[in-house]
Amino acid sequence: MTPHSSPPSGGMLLGFVGVAIFSQTLPFTRMAVAELDPSFVALARAVIAAMLALALLAARGALAPARRPRGRQWLRLAVTALGVVVGFPMFSSLAMREVPAAHGAIVIGLLPLATAVFAAWFGNERPSLGFWLSALAGSALVVGFALWQGAGGLQHADWFLFLAVVLGALGYAEGGKLSRELGGLETISWALVVSLPVLVPVVAWLALAHAGQIAAASPRAWIGMAYVSVFSMFVGFLFWYAGLAKGGVARVGQIQLLQPFLTLAGGAVILAEPLDAATVAFAVAVIAVVALGRRAAVRNTAPAPAPVPAGETPPILPGRIH
Repeated sequence: MTPHSSPPSGGMLLGFVGVAIFSQTLPFTRMAVAELDPSFVALARAVIAAMLALALLAARGALAPARRPRGRQWLRLAVTALGVVVGFPMFSSLAMREVPAAHGAIVIGLLPLATAVFAAWFGNERPSLGFWLSALAGSALVVGFALWQGAGGLQHADWFLFLAVVLGALGYAEGGKLSRELGGLETISWALVVSLPVLVPVVAWLALAHAGQIAAASPRAWIGMAYVSVFSMFVGFLFWYAGLAKGGVARVGQIQLLQPFLTLAGGAVILAEPLDAATVAFAVAVIAVVALGRRAAVRNTAPAPAPVPAGETPPILPGRIH
């Protein structure tokens, strides 16, 4: 059987493992921030992941001068890092101090559509009317859910989650474009690495400021910290990009629609969060709208990107939640 005719089931399995890893980010974040400062959790996890990314870049020979980012790519990596290395982890960590992981899963379920909005805003993609209607419907569902959970008003944590979605979408949209030039794993790895000079002193200061809290944290909190550092921000990407490369972006990418449901299950199993029928119904409705939005026509007016060379990773799929 030729490589072109081989079934993509292996890619689907790898992609599912990646999504399953990403889906437990909110439950394990909630475990960590129950005892550790949310800012420390958000930024320290990025430092740990950046060290792993640096080792990966070295192993792939990507630290060689000829393979490093150039010119404006560094600025674009900084924008990507602002969104997915700092912004999304920071605000989602703050939110997990106040609301259940199930609540966060539904609000953040709009991230794929928000990413497409940013792509249309400053990129060359022109979503159809069907997409915009799906985006508005999904936003209305999420706001309605937040108001229902907040007894008629938005909770403090909802604003954190909205900021996480906006910044995460910004980072994914810019990273998605940049990955066409650098490759998927290289883009997320460099985004982590370029943040190190800023994050290391901040994390050191936070560690000193919260030394007593850190020393008193239980193993449960450190398990949560270890998961979001190693798995959510690093290992998950290894499976995800391997799945995209083997099974195709369009096919394997659909697996991410399962992520909110896996997060709901994780919150119930790991944190013993109650899972009521209304929450599940909202999740089904939001994901149905997201699925319709992803299928709506999006016209890309940019020139077709050059094919990714053999052995390199495919572009980042916009909307990837971690």
